[in-house]
Amino acid sequence: MSNSDDMDKRPAAGSLNMSELGASLPPASGALSAADRAGLVNVLKDKLQSLAGQPSGYLESLPKKVKRRVTVLQELQVEHDELEAKFHEERAALEAKYQKLYEPLYVKRSEIVNGVVEVEAAKDEAPEAEEPAEEGKEEVKGVPEFWLTSMKTHEILGMQITDRDEGALKYITDIKCSPLEDPLVNKGFKLDFYFDTNPYFKNTVLSKTYHMIDDDEPILEKAVGTEIDWYPSKNITQKVMKKKPKKGAKNAKPVTKTEQCDSFFNFFSPPQVPEDDDIDQETAEELQDLMEQDYDVGSTIRDKIIPHAVSWFTGEALQGEDYEDDDDEEGDDDDEDEDDDEDEDEDEDEDEDEDDEEEVQGRKVSFVKAL
Repeated sequence: MSNSDDMDKRPAAGSLNMSELGASLPPASGALSAADRAGLVNVLKDKLQSLAGQPSGYLESLPKKVKRRVTVLQELQVEHDELEAKFHEERAALEAKYQKLYEPLYVKRSEIVNGVVEVEAAKDEAPEAEEPAEEGKEEVKGVPEFWLTSMKTHEILGMQITDRDEGALKYITDIKCSPLEDPLVNKGFKLDFYFDTNPYFKNTVLSKTYHMIDDDEPILEKAVGTEIDWYPSKNITQKVMKKKPKKGAKNAKPVTKTEQCDSFFNFFSPPQVPEDDDIDQETAEELQDLMEQDYDVGSTIRDKIIPHAVSWFTGEALQGEDYEDDDDEEGDDDDEDEDDDEDEDEDEDEDEDEDDEEEVQGRKVSFVKAL
């Protein structure tokens, strides 16, 4: 009998007894509260960890000398884990410290962008002649369209912004990010978009909150966005389609139909995990893709746009981004591509399988199904 056969016949490390798990769960009383949901996640984690820690019988079968070496390795692992825990603790404290140091800079940036304060000319700067004011034209205050330009410059966000969005996004006065109030219970972050009075919606602040189970390996529990209070006929996320009635029809009025359309403001209506347990694999994968895209946009605003908005506004940030220029290479590779077409066709099935595996392993965020 081969070694692989022996491995296959080893006893399982443990099994998940649903009756034992059920005894640890909060009583069913409709939708779970945030505390119950967090408790349920901890119960599952503890149960899985206890199963993972059960011996398989392999370690017991090792010679004494090998067991002694494994014991020393375990001691090294404990030391490593203690240092790692200390690293995460100190990193969190360091991030909090520098966030406080960043804040005055963000406040001053906002004041300049919105024309609250004026910037004085440098001492060595030659005085400029005042430009004559045009009749009927107000003086430009601050930096117009600062946040719109900053977001459009970034490749990911630029793809989310449509021409219809730009009129409303011009009214952004500031974008802020903050951790959730109780980071020990609710991990995650909140994005706040501040708007000046505008003709599109009544809200002065639109928020997007990401509730995470884990920050280091992002597991998204849910994302919640502000419901936008649109003015009549100003909803950018919808299109009203009018269809003319057929000739001779009794009802001569045109039929109107409202359809959802692409818009950056769909960001505030994130995809939700359905409460129904029956989710097929295809639906789950589609939902995973949508939630990953949504998280990608949110984390880009948090990590790229807010701290480096000025560099995105001026375009300087593009110099540090690695974007592929396919156009320059297409002309040189045309002949080679034609020669490789047949080989690629033969390997297509294998490539698809490999791509599927890589896609699963390369997820930027996972989600926990609502319970």
